[in-house]
Amino acid sequence: MGQCLPCMGDAVKDVVETPDPEIKRRQLAEAAEKRQMEASSRGIKNVQSVEQKKKKQEEIERRMAASRPGGEGGLRWQVG
Repeated sequence: MGQCLPCMGDAVKDVVETPDPEIKRRQLAEAAEKRQMEASSRGIKNVQSVEQKKKKQEEIERRMAASRPGGEGGLRWQVG
């Protein structure tokens, strides 16, 4: 019976400690963000140019909305 105890002493060194729940959450969040970034840029060679074009388009839309009188659509119905 005494022969099993020395074997068990080495097993304690091989035990992997689980990380703190906060650290685990942070790691999972970072991994999720990385996956989302990779998925959003899939098939795009130059991500920066796409982002610049998107920002430019949003700016143009903002200017168009600000220049419209009345704040509603540009078309008006006339009855008569």
